[in-house]
Amino acid sequence: MEVIVSKEIEVVCPNFVGACVEAKVKNTPYCQPLWDEIHLLGEKFRAELTTDSLKEMSGIAATRRVYRACGKDPSRYRPASEALIRRMLQGKALYQIDTLVDLINLASIAYGYSIGGFDADKFVGDTLTLGVGKKGEPYEGIGRGAINIEGLPVYRDAEGGVGTPTSDNERTKIDLNTTHLVVLINGYDGNEDNVRQNAAFIQSLVKKYCESDGGNYFIYR
Repeated sequence: MEVIVSKEIEVVCPNFVGACVEAKVKNTPYCQPLWDEIHLLGEKFRAELTTDSLKEMSGIAATRRVYRACGKDPSRYRPASEALIRRMLQGKALYQIDTLVDLINLASIAYGYSIGGFDADKFVGDTLTLGVGKKGEPYEGIGRGAINIEGLPVYRDAEGGVGTPTSDNERTKIDLNTTHLVVLINGYDGNEDNVRQNAAFIQSLVKKYCESDGGNYFIYR
């Protein structure tokens, strides 16, 4: 898999750094030890954060800045990491989907980065390009229906958009038959050390919970 960062993104975020994690995995409907980790992190965040202060987390603050620079309101189209942590802080349960999606959500919450998780066998072609959504560009968010992605950072394969920091696309979503996982970490804050730690954390989670050797990852910018 090759990932290209377009000039559109370089202009609004010259220090962007991303990581692509790729692994062979076995998905399952539910994993209690994983949810034990999620609940522990929720308790920690409720003791340390508020719905206002979470916006100051480096990854979230930087993503919100990029949204504004691209012309999108980050309070209306919240980055997924912010939306997940807000639910925790409000005492709401996170949506339980399946083990792969749940662990990606945990990794996003833990580091504050919006992370895209995909069934790589559903990609068209072997290249993803990170650009900015266009007016009228078709995009079906997972569980959301049609989304206006104009002004949102968006990854595209040869067929079209597959992921934004707000929602991934139905076309390439993970399901229980997913065996080839690709995860994209969006470091709009330019903190390569944190992005690498987040990638390693995802590798450790798929090793523990998805019968994987952890696969590999690479940095792109």
